[in-house]
Amino acid sequence: MYMFIHYLKSIFLFCLLVGFIICATYIAGTFHPNDYTVKKIEDDIHRKEMKIVEELGLKEPEFDFTDKVSFINATAKCIAYLNWTTDRDKRVPTSIIIAMAGIESAWGRSRFASEGNALFGVRTWDLENTPHMKALGNPDADWGVKKYKTKCQSVKDMIRILNTHPAYDKFRLYRAKQLDAGEWNYSELLSGMTAWSTNKDYQKIILSTIVDNKLP
Repeated sequence: MYMFIHYLKSIFLFCLLVGFIICATYIAGTFHPNDYTVKKIEDDIHRKEMKIVEELGLKEPEFDFTDKVSFINATAKCIAYLNWTTDRDKRVPTSIIIAMAGIESAWGRSRFASEGNALFGVRTWDLENTPHMKALGNPDADWGVKKYKTKCQSVKDMIRILNTHPAYDKFRLYRAKQLDAGEWNYSELLSGMTAWSTNKDYQKIILSTIVDNKLP
């Protein structure tokens, strides 16, 4: 009889311990979620957003502009649209994209932007298979500036390059760190994008453009 009671006590204590572990795990995961839990929640939200986009049949917005202000607004709308289908950890700060588009395309007025929807002057050496335009001063060059069906597609390609090209590994590293911190540091991000321009003052130009135009 004593052994039976001792056996029941052991089972009871074991069940109590298991129950405590389960409760502690639930509480920790609910009120102090780990990185995996947070990432899973964010992924679930993104999948729901993607489903909304598909159900609503949302389309790329028109890129209409007449001046700098309307160019900024048109670019911002394009970025907002692209962000619906871009993972949060793959997005590029809106201010940086708008500033670069403005500087690279003379706020949408350059020949490449007007005739080829190219806002960033992205080059291609695959002249046989990629639509492109040649620089007027260098028509015999073995490269051309990529053409796009729309200006928003040019923005999409710029984001793709920053997310995939080895030259921007540092940018992606800085972005990941800043996303964890919950705050953007434009100077640091731009320091990881030096391959984009040969102008040594490019970072300062983009930063001043962001500040001067109070970009979002």
